[in-house]
Amino acid sequence: MDNLKRVENSGQDVETLMAGLGRKARQAAHTLSLASTETKNHALRAAAAAIRANAEAIMAANAQDFSAAKTKGVAGSFLDRLSLDSGRIEAMAKGVEEIAALPDPVGRVLARFERPNGLLIERVATPLGVIGIIYESRPAVTADAGALCLKAGNGAILRGGSESQRSTQAIHACLVAGLTEAGLPPAAITLVPVVDRAAVGAMLTGLSGNIDVIVPRGGKSLVARVQEEARVPVFAHLEGVVHIFVDRDADLAKASRIILNAKMRRTGVCGAVEALLIDRACAPTHLGPLVKMLIEAGCAVRGDAEACAADPRVTPARPEDWGTEYLDAIIAVRVVQGIDEAIAHIETYGSHHTDGVITENAATAERFLKEVDSAIVVHNASTQFADGGEFGFGAEIGIATGRMHARGPVGLEQLTSFKYRVHGSGQIRP
Repeated sequence: MDNLKRVENSGQDVETLMAGLGRKARQAAHTLSLASTETKNHALRAAAAAIRANAEAIMAANAQDFSAAKTKGVAGSFLDRLSLDSGRIEAMAKGVEEIAALPDPVGRVLARFERPNGLLIERVATPLGVIGIIYESRPAVTADAGALCLKAGNGAILRGGSESQRSTQAIHACLVAGLTEAGLPPAAITLVPVVDRAAVGAMLTGLSGNIDVIVPRGGKSLVARVQEEARVPVFAHLEGVVHIFVDRDADLAKASRIILNAKMRRTGVCGAVEALLIDRACAPTHLGPLVKMLIEAGCAVRGDAEACAADPRVTPARPEDWGTEYLDAIIAVRVVQGIDEAIAHIETYGSHHTDGVITENAATAERFLKEVDSAIVVHNASTQFADGGEFGFGAEIGIATGRMHARGPVGLEQLTSFKYRVHGSGQIRP
């Protein structure tokens, strides 16, 4: 502990520490890239078993983190993301096992073609290298990110938030146990052992070429810093300003079920709906009941003039409400003039994360899905399905909202690149 304090108090020592971690992670990633599917799966299954065997220790560590965060007075949504219980720990272990059960993405032949000169060319999936993951209050990201990187043959350098440090260390120890049992280097999943912010800065430099891509998981300020300072590619997970548009042809009962789940199932997840847009054509029948349902479920509603008129408990929306990710039991409600205005509103205030439409009109649904430029677009279902596990990916490192390489849930396939293998029989170029 004294050594860690010394490191935290010296920027130079942090740089030295991080440089060493980068070199070890690169060496481990090379070993991992050559590991067999069976070896990687062995490590994952052993890690899942270790998570289950150490569930009480993980919960004890999490209780300390939770108590410290609560004492600091952090928001309820933050506490929800931080909290672990037996159910979430079992889900964590099961998620690691599900990743083990997925096909190995490394070595897949993505394309094969023959040239007129007889050269046979193959495009083959390969690991990205070393992935740096910087995250805040979600200790479960430790297991998801570590397991995904392992299965895809990538080294991982994990930097969790200070608020979840004890929980993160307990989960990381289980991943290392799995690597060790399978004969893989422990540095393949490296946890940054200090909370000094200088460690983040060092990761953003790429650690002298030892980090190939950065994945930020956290609030707007973290993602903004990463995008501004990173000298390596970034899979950006921007805030989830998620919309649902209730079209004139929406079934009210279906809309009620979907919206209640999309908002209130877990308010602190990035797929939680934050803004509800209601077609003026169905507002007389849909607006009042939907607002009433949300309020009676414990959700505060901030609305435009029509929403305020529909229920006296609605608070008038401020301009900033239309683009806010609340991550809490709060929702903004606005009446719009059909799908054109709904799409324009989403383009203006959205974050290109997840947006949904509720309608029984197939043409309207098709237009919404085609024209809304978000990583995930949803028809007649809860936006809380915006999750790699729900997509069948086993887990996710994040929801990428950019347009380069990865978009949407970043799972195994998105954690690979490719190379070309060229087979000849003595050809020379004229």
